[in-house]
Amino acid sequence: MSHQSPRTGTNLRRRRLRRTARTRPTLSTLILALVAWAPGPSNAGTAEPDPPPHRSRLGINLSGIADWGTEHPFCDAFKTARPWISQRNGAPWGQGPALDLDELGWVRRLEPGTWAETLLFTAGHAPKGTYTCLYDGEGTLEIHGGGRITQRAPGRLEFELLPEKGALFLQLRATHPDRPVRNIQVLMPDCHAGSDPGPFRPAFLDRWRGFNTIRFMDWMETNNSEQRTWSDRPRPEDATWSRRGVPVEIMIELCNRLGANPWFCMPHQADDDYVRSFARTVRERLRRDLVVYVEYSNEVWNSLFAQHRYAAGQGRRLGFADTDWEAAWRFNAWRARQIHGIWEEVFGGRSRIVRVIASQAANPYVTEQTLRFRDSARHFDALAIAPYFSLNVAPQRSGHVPPAGEVASWSVEQLLDHVRRHSLPEAVEHMRAQRALAEKHGLRLIAYEAGQHLVGIQGAENNDALTRLLQAANRHPAMGGLYQQYLDAWLEVAGGDLCCLFSSCGAYSKWGSWGLLEGSDQTTSPKYDAVIRWNRSHPMPATAEINAMRNPTAARDTGRQLPPTAR
Repeated sequence: MSHQSPRTGTNLRRRRLRRTARTRPTLSTLILALVAWAPGPSNAGTAEPDPPPHRSRLGINLSGIADWGTEHPFCDAFKTARPWISQRNGAPWGQGPALDLDELGWVRRLEPGTWAETLLFTAGHAPKGTYTCLYDGEGTLEIHGGGRITQRAPGRLEFELLPEKGALFLQLRATHPDRPVRNIQVLMPDCHAGSDPGPFRPAFLDRWRGFNTIRFMDWMETNNSEQRTWSDRPRPEDATWSRRGVPVEIMIELCNRLGANPWFCMPHQADDDYVRSFARTVRERLRRDLVVYVEYSNEVWNSLFAQHRYAAGQGRRLGFADTDWEAAWRFNAWRARQIHGIWEEVFGGRSRIVRVIASQAANPYVTEQTLRFRDSARHFDALAIAPYFSLNVAPQRSGHVPPAGEVASWSVEQLLDHVRRHSLPEAVEHMRAQRALAEKHGLRLIAYEAGQHLVGIQGAENNDALTRLLQAANRHPAMGGLYQQYLDAWLEVAGGDLCCLFSSCGAYSKWGSWGLLEGSDQTTSPKYDAVIRWNRSHPMPATAEINAMRNPTAARDTGRQLPPTAR
């Protein structure tokens, strides 16, 4: 099983920098940049401070929570552990009996000859040092694989991480039936027992300080979500957040600490009470100076996801269309309007809500059909797209992309030159076409995901030489220059509104090289450095119009003129 969720194609499939001048580039400057080889510096530098989050043009998609994650955002690493795996003496791995778990995921009892275990740090990049494991109850915990116990006491273990030995296995070998082991914490070396650093590691907070918005699509396990009712939601006290996602309370606390706006993706099957309860929690806990981006699910147009199939079925049931894709587009608009209406009711208006409708960047027809359905455009504030600069390599030739076998023989410089000559201009045209539609319907144009999209698809992901080449391209200094040109294009061609990059931090695999950084132990990379420099050099205007840009509906309601990039 892969350690990375596959994200395959940008077009009809699931695709899944540093300017030193502060002046806005002209169109002629942009065109010259797109045809010039201009790799950015490899160091983010400290010449300029991070902008206040409300003046940043950039957001970030945080990578999902899993034992193979490499961002390690929480002080308590157990929150990223895999759900318990049952084992039996003499049986194959993972072939123990069904575990007796409570509603939070803690083991209540073990059968004779069995134990439960979980994995952490599967893909590495965790900091070296002494880890402290705390727990309540009575029982026996053991460490195997990439760790060695150095001290043991009731309710407490200390261990040294040994990353060269692979993943860490934490085993529950015995638990008292009346006082079972529970509330296990695995504290990272920079989060000491006895202190109260909060749920987040300081390095994680520092990494994304200065970004405008945090999109929580993967933290919420949005794709193929099974959540329907409020009782299905993840809770702060859950044993691990890799099972159902990160609780809304934790996401809010992160935004409160960073001063960043949250972007929430409502589960596609969530009922009205779920949406209302979620919105109420946000209203009660979120800082009053922050606004909330609200989106219905993620990529409902994308047939690879369960949310598309659900929307298609619901849309056909309601008589919206006879074909699955049209029914899904229209149901997306219809349900998004309902969800936004609930948020407006809970918040008592729209001044702190941005009503997002998402569409396929490469297909303006999808956008037009979604916005025109029952005049839905009037009920949204922002059109969101994912204008990746893509190189989706298949076994056979596709357009300007040669077959995988030929691409795999290229040098890194050849591949990056192809991206510069073909992929970037294609992404710019997608921005241009979608901006025209957004302006036509009076909406902001924002990006729910953005960045490079170099990946093998349709079986080419199994070409090891191709995978090595694509990963090398992502690590090459010239990739920083491509990100600079790309973000310059977003500013000039798309208008420079909110652009949420995908994604924060993750190990590279055959399924893609999505992270700006590959792990929490990395502080610099061409992609990350370029993004940080661009963010510092291109803040939003420090004018009163910024509030109108953040919520153009409020400006329309008061008759104010919108700034050019918000029209």
